[in-house]
Amino acid sequence: MSTNLASQLSLNHGGRILLAVMDGVGDIPIPEFGGLTPLEKAETPNLDKLALGGALGQQFPVGRGITPGSGPGHLALFGYDPVKYLVGRGALAALGIGFQLQHGDLAARINFCSLGDGEVILDRRAGRISTELCTELVEALKHITIPGVEVFVEPVKEHRACVIFRGAGLSESIHDTDPGLVGEKPLPVTATAPGAERAVEVVRQFIGKASLILKDKTPANGLLLRGFALHEALPTLTDRFKLKPAAVALYPMYRGVASLAGMAQYQSDPADLTGEIQAAKNALKDGKDFVFLHHKYTDSSGEDGDHKRKVAEIEKFDKAVPGLLECGFDVICITGDHSTPCPMKLHSWHPVPVLIHGGPQRTGWSRRFTEREAASGALGTFQGYELMSLLLAAAGRLAKFGA
Repeated sequence: MSTNLASQLSLNHGGRILLAVMDGVGDIPIPEFGGLTPLEKAETPNLDKLALGGALGQQFPVGRGITPGSGPGHLALFGYDPVKYLVGRGALAALGIGFQLQHGDLAARINFCSLGDGEVILDRRAGRISTELCTELVEALKHITIPGVEVFVEPVKEHRACVIFRGAGLSESIHDTDPGLVGEKPLPVTATAPGAERAVEVVRQFIGKASLILKDKTPANGLLLRGFALHEALPTLTDRFKLKPAAVALYPMYRGVASLAGMAQYQSDPADLTGEIQAAKNALKDGKDFVFLHHKYTDSSGEDGDHKRKVAEIEKFDKAVPGLLECGFDVICITGDHSTPCPMKLHSWHPVPVLIHGGPQRTGWSRRFTEREAASGALGTFQGYELMSLLLAAAGRLAKFGA
């Protein structure tokens, strides 16, 4: 179903919705766990109680067999068709740190990496360096100048930073330089479509000068660029669904995608699930009726192939569920933006489990919040961008269609 219909039927009143995203939560069987996934292995009494009293299903963030990036995965959850509203990760990273992008700015995400002999990639994340070291490296890169464009380099978090190029005639039609694998060399800067020649030359100059600055650094002696994007505005959740939305996320990239959807930003203090729950309460006190809450570490443990840590992160989130229930939301949804199977150490195309609690659900079909239970749940299998319609309906925020 097109979300345009949900937009036409949206009401400006109804229940308050929480969308809690356990990033990369979906997985595949782990031999060490006897064929169980981390979700199945984890002790999750609170999530399981929600599953028993709610409804489960599974969603494909983009489409069957398509591996989504974090940007498309989240935009789908917010009710945007991610193929129609394709936004590069660079723009999301810049918006997430509060950088004031201008129309036509070209942004890209930087991953500081470790390079070995022959510039072969040893670690795509340079051992997940500290944010402090990232900031030091960025300060050195800020001295780079390129004729005809302004260059802005900003730290994001840990090994992540972003670069923004401002000038006439730039294009986002550029291949990532990150091959996505260790043991490979960074990819050359090439265009994906005609008309990107100027942008390609600008990016090549930036990488050349950055490489000279970083070559003797340890452990981050190189960089990879991903998610080239020109900045363009999107219709907001208020415009589309008459919501008063808020976002609670620790990582800048996810604040960026939420900002693009028009969500007010709420800071977490402390910077953990406890602080996020308090921030969600503050959002409700301020009259917000839709809160997006993000938990990152289920994804990073999957990317590291650490299935035991992923279990621990799932259990940590489960312990936070009572606090989320105390906030007073009428509808609570728990899902992920994509699957990150530990054996793959990458995002994958596998469907993502969905739990909706609250509203008139077909309850009692599921006993636990797991991939296996979700595959046979009452909600069935659907496209990620259809989730928003289900949440609005559960909260009584959609009018009837037709006479």
